[in-house]
Amino acid sequence: MKQSTPRYIRMIRLTRLFIHVVWGILQAVFYPYCPQEKQQRMMQNWAAGILKILNIDLQCSGEIPGEEIKCALFVANHISWLDICVMMAASPTQFVAKSEIKNWPVIGFLCKRIGTIFIERSKRSDTLRTNHEISTVLSTGERVCIFPEAGTSDGTRINHFHASLLQSAINAEAYLYPVAIRYLDHTGEISRDAAYIDVSLAVSLRKILKQPCIEAILAFNDAIHSSGKNRRELARSAEQAVANRLSLPLYHTESGKPSYLPGA
Repeated sequence: MKQSTPRYIRMIRLTRLFIHVVWGILQAVFYPYCPQEKQQRMMQNWAAGILKILNIDLQCSGEIPGEEIKCALFVANHISWLDICVMMAASPTQFVAKSEIKNWPVIGFLCKRIGTIFIERSKRSDTLRTNHEISTVLSTGERVCIFPEAGTSDGTRINHFHASLLQSAINAEAYLYPVAIRYLDHTGEISRDAAYIDVSLAVSLRKILKQPCIEAILAFNDAIHSSGKNRRELARSAEQAVANRLSLPLYHTESGKPSYLPGA
């Protein structure tokens, strides 16, 4: 039976979320001037705070790369804007986002301050610059996460992994870590309300707030070394690893469209 969180609890959560976002804005002012280790703690704690407020229980399996791995690129399936929070809470990382997000109120400011890598989707030539920027970030010891499906799914399928931005892993001789993401509702079924598809951020948030609880599951797969592989081989290997971990079918639509984060 589907349950819904009482309205007064939703209002309490929403108020706490607003305060937490304001706190994030204040931290973002001086975030770029902090040492890398401090930045990572701030990012992880803030993301974990979002999950706690929304009553999202994060469960991780597999081996998260330790500090000794200096060049790690995460490649994950994409379901929701929550993916960003669960990835940051599990292992502080930078992301690739579409350039339009830079102009969004609040979110654009936060993204710019934490070092998000922006890509202009309308310019195929911008892929080269973005790959170079990702490689540079990886070489400094920072992790980067991309969602190569170039869009979100409802969690019941894996869409085609585009290879465009995986050239960065080859350039930086990085380890590529496929990460499988899944959201379950209080009954243990796939949570459709966690998915971010064809709705506004406000509507998505409203649906999540109505849920008594959501379980976010991150499964880290074994690393794939980029040495001796081309970007399409990396894409197919990562895609298959994620699909196998989630026991989900693959849907291929060949395209050269670059990877990006959808609006959220």
